[in-house]
Amino acid sequence: MFEIIIAIAIFILSFLLTWGLRGYALRNNVIDIPNQRSSHSIPTPRGGGVAIVISFLIGLIVLIFFDVIAVAQLASLFIAGAIIAIVGFLDDHGHIAARWRLLMHFLAGVFGLFFLGQFPAIDLFGYTLNAGWAGMIFGVVYLAWMLNLYNFMDGINGLASMEAITFSLSSCVLLIVSIPGAFQASQFAMLLLLCFAALGFIFWNFPKAKIFMGDAGSGFLGMTIGLIVLHVATLSSHLFLAEITLLGIFIVDATVTLLRRLVAGKRVYEAHSSHTYQILARKYGSHKVVTLGALFINIVWLAPIAILIANGSITGVIGILIAWLPLVIVACVSGAGVKDRVNS
Repeated sequence: MFEIIIAIAIFILSFLLTWGLRGYALRNNVIDIPNQRSSHSIPTPRGGGVAIVISFLIGLIVLIFFDVIAVAQLASLFIAGAIIAIVGFLDDHGHIAARWRLLMHFLAGVFGLFFLGQFPAIDLFGYTLNAGWAGMIFGVVYLAWMLNLYNFMDGINGLASMEAITFSLSSCVLLIVSIPGAFQASQFAMLLLLCFAALGFIFWNFPKAKIFMGDAGSGFLGMTIGLIVLHVATLSSHLFLAEITLLGIFIVDATVTLLRRLVAGKRVYEAHSSHTYQILARKYGSHKVVTLGALFINIVWLAPIAILIANGSITGVIGILIAWLPLVIVACVSGAGVKDRVNS
């Protein structure tokens, strides 16, 4: 399969670029220094996620050269992803005010949706909802939240890249079980690229982090995954909620943590270490245990339910409630949004 050959080449490129970026970071003192909020204790180079960015975007160009994806699909993913990666790279090397970063997040979302052309139809209890312009507005907010929650969740070794890999592979399975000729779909090729680009990075970040992803990488993954969900969902009204189900660990942890901090009257824009994954990493004294635990949940719990939604066996809303309720309970019991490092 031609796309597999490209994906393997992208893996090799990502792996080598991460190695090169680590050397660059060490030479130019682009180092993450631990503080009381950090989940790490050793100064570590950062910015390795740029390898994922470059590899994935090059892969998209190769795919369009061979007519695997459409120009509009390339523009949607390339322009939005490039904006976020550039902003993140500049922020990694200095500082950009939060309001300007957020403005660019929304702008990237607008570009991504503009070239996609629509917010996909969603199946709600057997009724197909076409939201029109309201869907496009919701879509921009959704993409901005996906980007930021991915930044929030990139805090321990391997977690962010593992999520991208399992999301991509699980999404390929969803397409196979629900779409005739899934192997020929342009969305299938996009997912393979994302998987192998992240795979090239994770070897340098897990189980021991030799380099961190940085905002350029995590923000890019959040925006790209959010957009790929929408691209995939254009194929079937069942797929949006199925795809969202796969991202349950990240969406639930980030959202519950934010809401509980809001209710407690805390400043949500301040740095903290009260996400479920951070609390559990402290409790068990291991990033590896938490990342592998999330991997297990993704494969054994979330993916099977997403498959049932994708093939129409259960309706999406019910499926998400079943899939996410245990995650909400774990987050609340663990103290998400409440147990910070300074008071845990």
